[in-house]
Amino acid sequence: MLLIYCPHCQENREEEEFSYGGEAHIVRPLAPEALNDKDWGDYLFFRTNSRGIHHEMWYHAVGCRRYFNATRNTVTYEILETYKTGTQPTITGANS
Repeated sequence: MLLIYCPHCQENREEEEFSYGGEAHIVRPLAPEALNDKDWGDYLFFRTNSRGIHHEMWYHAVGCRRYFNATRNTVTYEILETYKTGTQPTITGANS
């Protein structure tokens, strides 16, 4: 069983309590109405999907019901850190 540390609840909880929310730190376009179809599609659908260090958004569905970010190694599935949304990770890599 994988334990995930929730930075809001400040405790380790079972993976089943959480939902994956996608890649973290995706910046919404300031003027989406000005984007052409290709650029809007790129924003909505294309992500890096990299091997190694990756920053992800997670949702604590069964606990505090808040979003947070996690740094995870996509090769080993190990979660290296979790941190509150709006803050920056302390662990970065070539693929982050």
